[in-house]
Order: sequence, then structure tokens, then C-alpha cells
Amino acid sequence: MAKMVDLTIAGRTYQVACREGEEDNLRAAARLVDGKSREALAGLGTLSEARQFLFASLLLADELVEDKPDAAAATKARASSEQAPAPQTRPDPALILRAEALADRLESLAMTLENGASNA
Repeated sequence: MAKMVDLTIAGRTYQVACREGEEDNLRAAARLVDGKSREALAGLGTLSEARQFLFASLLLADELVEDKPDAAAATKARASSEQAPAPQTRPDPALILRAEALADRLESLAMTLENGASNA
């Protein structure tokens, strides 16, 4: 059965559905996105919501592509001190392609939203 979870990202609250038992993972993912979203704001200044999410996703994808220390493993380790973090592995090439396609799609959506806002 689907469960609704409130997630706060960049000061805004979103209600997202997930399967029973996946709440903690979803909250951990939201914390990562929130952190990267705030990092994008700090580095680039005022951004539209779409651009904020675009840059947050690009920063996260960059960590996967560059094989930087896994922020997700660190977040999981903090959430559950009983579990040791998973060993570092190279990212799945298919996942990299999906992240790049997602980044391209987000950029396209951000441009469409910005063009729509400037035409209004």
C-alpha cells in the first residue's frame, strides 16, 4: 500500500508517495537533493525552482560520474549506525546514461519554463 511522506527540499514541502517500508530511503534521498539544491543556490544565487532541481540533479550525477565519495552511503551510515557503508564501486554505465538523459530533460524543461515565464 502506498504511503505519503512529506519531504522538505530547499524550504518547500512536497508530499510524495512511496511503498510501505521505503520511507527512510526516500527521506535520505530527499536530504541529498536538499543539500545539493542549497549548494546550487549558494554557488549560483537566485534560481527558479526548476533550475534549482536541475543543478541539484547535475551535482548528484556528477558525483556518480566522477566516482566521488558516495554521499548516499554516508547518509545511510548516519541513519543506521549498525550498518557499515557499502564498499565503493564504479557506477553502472547504464545509470550514468540515465542520469545524463535526466539532466538533458531537466535542462529542456527549465528552458521551457523560463521561456514561458518571460512571455507572460
